[in-house]
Amino acid sequence: MRAARRSLDDLDLFGPGFVSDPWPHLAELRERAPVHHDRHTGLWLVSRHADIRAVLADPAGFVPDNALTAITPVPPPQLRVLARARFSLPPTLANNGTDSHTGLRRLVAGYFTPAKVRAAEPRIRALADEYLDRLPATGEFDLVAGLAAELPCRVLLELLGITGVDLPVLKAWSAASLELFWGRPGPGRHQALAEAAGEFHQWLAARIRAATPGSPDLFGQLAAHRAPGDRPLRVAEAVGVCYFLLIAGQETTSQLLSTLLHRLIPRTDLWSRLAAGDQELAAACVEEVLRREPPVNTWRRVAARPATLSGVRVPQGAHLLLLLAGAGSDPEVFTDPESFCPARPDPRRHLAFGHGRHFCLGAGLARTEAAVVLTEVARRLPRLRLLEPEPPMLGLLSFRAPLRVLASR
Repeated sequence: MRAARRSLDDLDLFGPGFVSDPWPHLAELRERAPVHHDRHTGLWLVSRHADIRAVLADPAGFVPDNALTAITPVPPPQLRVLARARFSLPPTLANNGTDSHTGLRRLVAGYFTPAKVRAAEPRIRALADEYLDRLPATGEFDLVAGLAAELPCRVLLELLGITGVDLPVLKAWSAASLELFWGRPGPGRHQALAEAAGEFHQWLAARIRAATPGSPDLFGQLAAHRAPGDRPLRVAEAVGVCYFLLIAGQETTSQLLSTLLHRLIPRTDLWSRLAAGDQELAAACVEEVLRREPPVNTWRRVAARPATLSGVRVPQGAHLLLLLAGAGSDPEVFTDPESFCPARPDPRRHLAFGHGRHFCLGAGLARTEAAVVLTEVARRLPRLRLLEPEPPMLGLLSFRAPLRVLASR
């Protein structure tokens, strides 16, 4: 006798069952309700690869206006905290469907050209060695706190030409902002998050105002940038670019590294080849983790007009949640999607970096950084052992990764 199916109305995107093991839920959504209205969040969950790709490929029909909207409404007292800090995120990059997007995207893309990413490889390797040198010779250590958390932040800041940054403070601001916009904080927690986000916003505004227009760093380039109509960027717009970029540009890579190490360390068959310097395998492993466990596991859009996805009529104004992790395990696209298979053909058909005009500007850097760090860790620590198979997870609406990777030599 077959077990009764669970009601999809019981699905909790923030619940421990979904956060620890989302794949059965994602498979059930793809099979039973590929476009499902979630009564808890009010979002329409879209889980099939073809539908998600179609949404991302249609920027006129599905606009990014809700990309940076707090999923848990900020209470009025904390809104006042943000207002006192003059906090605002006008349309700039991820949340921008206007004509100013192209120029801002081109400006930021200039820092992540293929040539600049290639030139950064020796520096990424040197930073990995620097962090590995600090690990204790005996006992357990955490590869998130000891490596993955800070390294991408330092790489990003160097590429952007930004100096004078307190790394622990920036990481604290970033973590608070992720939780504020993509988490489910309680009333007491909201106060600390709003204060941190306001501080970050004020710091960025001060750096923009102090920048020398035209200097090669990001602040200087934004200060000199001309928006459509040949007008200078408002400070709030420049801050919006930096706020998103300085969070997404390093937190997601930290999360990718954490997941990559957590999945590969126990695979001794693959780890020995990585330790021997198999670069192709490293790149393939990165793609498999991006396919199966992307750090950005969901993203949002608003239906600008009525649409039909997988036979379901979606009304105008509907807020969609694109389940990128679900798309990566779609059997219509990937053979044996539940298996970790670095040798699979067409590995880059996943949507971990999005698709279309909002495709992630840092995709090349993230791929390179992850492969270089993975091979360097394996080379330096060929007999590394994972001590915690099921670590606590970051479980935000759009971000998922191990919070620690405990290991020993």
